[in-house]
Amino acid sequence: MVSHATLTRASEDLSITAWIHGDPRKVVYPTDSHGQFCGQQGTPNANKAILFYFNILQCANPAVLINLQCPTTQVRGPSLRGTHYAIMFLLVLSCLIIQGQCSLLLSVDECLSLPLSSQLCVSKCPDRFATYLDMQYNYRYNNSYWEYYRQFCKPGFDNPRKSVAHVLRDEDCPSMIVPSRPFLQRCFPDFITRNGTLTVANKTDFKDGLGKTRSVIDLRDAANGITSLLDAKEVGMKIFEDYASSWYWILIGLVITMVVSLAFILLLRFTAGVLLWLIIFGVIAVVGYGIWHCYWEFSTLRGKPHSDGDVTISDIGFQTDFRVYLQLSQTWLILMISLSVIEAVIIVILIFLRRRVRIAIALLEEGSRAIGYIMSTLFYPIITFVLLAICIAYWAVIAVFLASSGDAVYKVMSTQDKCMYANLTCDPETFSLTNVTTVCPGSQCTFAFYGGESLYHHYIFVLQLCNLLVFLWLVNFTIALGQCTLAGAFASYYWALKKPQDIPSCPLFSSFSRAVRYHTGSLAFGSLILALVQMFRIVLEYLDHKLKGAHNAFARFLICCLKCCFWCLEHFIKFMNRNAYIMMAIYGKSFCTSAKDAFFLLMRNVVRVAVLDKVTDFLLFLGKVLISGSVGVLAFFFFTRKIPVIQEEVPSLNYYWVPLLTVILGSYLIAHGFFNVYAMCVDTLFLCFCEDLERNDGSPLKPFYMSPQLHRILRREQGAKLYASS
Repeated sequence: MVSHATLTRASEDLSITAWIHGDPRKVVYPTDSHGQFCGQQGTPNANKAILFYFNILQCANPAVLINLQCPTTQVRGPSLRGTHYAIMFLLVLSCLIIQGQCSLLLSVDECLSLPLSSQLCVSKCPDRFATYLDMQYNYRYNNSYWEYYRQFCKPGFDNPRKSVAHVLRDEDCPSMIVPSRPFLQRCFPDFITRNGTLTVANKTDFKDGLGKTRSVIDLRDAANGITSLLDAKEVGMKIFEDYASSWYWILIGLVITMVVSLAFILLLRFTAGVLLWLIIFGVIAVVGYGIWHCYWEFSTLRGKPHSDGDVTISDIGFQTDFRVYLQLSQTWLILMISLSVIEAVIIVILIFLRRRVRIAIALLEEGSRAIGYIMSTLFYPIITFVLLAICIAYWAVIAVFLASSGDAVYKVMSTQDKCMYANLTCDPETFSLTNVTTVCPGSQCTFAFYGGESLYHHYIFVLQLCNLLVFLWLVNFTIALGQCTLAGAFASYYWALKKPQDIPSCPLFSSFSRAVRYHTGSLAFGSLILALVQMFRIVLEYLDHKLKGAHNAFARFLICCLKCCFWCLEHFIKFMNRNAYIMMAIYGKSFCTSAKDAFFLLMRNVVRVAVLDKVTDFLLFLGKVLISGSVGVLAFFFFTRKIPVIQEEVPSLNYYWVPLLTVILGSYLIAHGFFNVYAMCVDTLFLCFCEDLERNDGSPLKPFYMSPQLHRILRREQGAKLYASS
């Protein structure tokens, strides 16, 4: 059996290794050609936090964002290779949530082989066009031209009369500078589109300092994607502005959700049946109103002459302003059909499972009584949330340290195309003692990238995989600890013969203490099994992404089948682990024994499991939807200024859907946290109920531990069976 010490030892070894070899400054700060960090306190670059590229026509490339260096056509070698792995893991994890969003991953491997050029740490980006030739000419009349231009030259260079050829050969100063703005602590051209024309500082052409006049289009072509990234940055800034102006109202919406969830739980304790039927009919009414509203909008748009009613979604493509789609009749038609299908499914389920719904309601009533006696369980999700936040922070820190594991590698940069030493590794401390500068005049030993050729550096990828596995293991262990703790608390309620007199004091704390003291090994073992399956799923998602462009149909079919199988396996293991932790909390046995007992107990009551448990989950899900949907509708009317009373209080927004989606998602998560306690309570009581039926017969020697309400349900079910058999 895997012990908790094994999990602790694995995470400690990995963190110590990353701590020894890693240096987060390599990720936080840009690095100039001499391997010095830009903006780091206590260094000559403390007040120079921005990286400036000497030849922006070669450096304005998306690879700069990935390699963090400037590409040319000379040196080959990736910069900060560990960062590539960190980016890859983040993208792979994102694939599990949002399919098809990993297109950047395809270009990462290609970008890793791009070369390097000179870069310099500066305090600010250039704000004007200038060339070294123009500076030399104007310097004779006004020294201010040199004072401005010199801040983009190498530190210590103070010879503005030096010839252009020698300056460019020694890379003392750039041949030109263009108006730029900082982006990710790097200077990129300040592109602005005016009346459909791309400009930089209101100009469409400029001098390159080598006697040629270049077009701004050349900068755009060299950028090759930076423009779209800057547009994305602009959208991100607008979203940030929306959050800055509406955070107060978002917080109010989340507080309202918390109050409503607490009120709902308190009411559920006394009137579970009435509230749950209100939930059912409330959801049906809300969906029905949505169908009517979609039909009304669809009819209105169809009836307007010269409207956009005939325009389809495919005609306008993707738009960041979602209000554009609300002007299309096709949008409302799709929403109306979707809501109609949802409405039909809900009604059909209720018609065929109405008797089981009544039994599920009775189980929830019993669960509400249990929570009423152990109110502290409602606040346990806060502990789980804090522990999960610690796990995520731990994984992120270790990933950054591993990504920044590497030594500064220097390469010989020569201005001569046929230099025999070009691209070779060099040592800047001993470079002046070699004959490289004699054979190749003007050569320099320049910082290239962070990396290494040691055994450790070759296995950074494997260490990142181990870090990801430990992260999944810790997350699943945290969730398992919460499930075992809640199960133990609710089991102590059920197995109290006289309720509430026989319920032990502080049942939640006692259950948590037992789980930590006696069951950490079992919880770690169950979490490891689930983490391994999730790891396989991540690898399959990565392989599936890599094979999307392949023409091998059999390989794609095989990957698809494996993904489906491992998805089913993961959900089955989650279900079995949950019930195994419940049996573990009841009897205190090992994980394997508890899993076996839980499996056979569920198989002997498979009909109850398939109907009662799932119906209960469905009802709880309806409660989450009703709470988050109600708060979402209220937020929609508020942010779209459709509530006249407080219309003036609504902040001005770029995208109203930003705070709206935040409120809806936050409301659902808050409601999920509270209702998850109820779900665990019902599952625990259900297993205890089944175990009670097999162990006891209701006689004085073997009395039932179930409450009188559950006993009446049992007699009602047995009576229905006898009536059906007769």
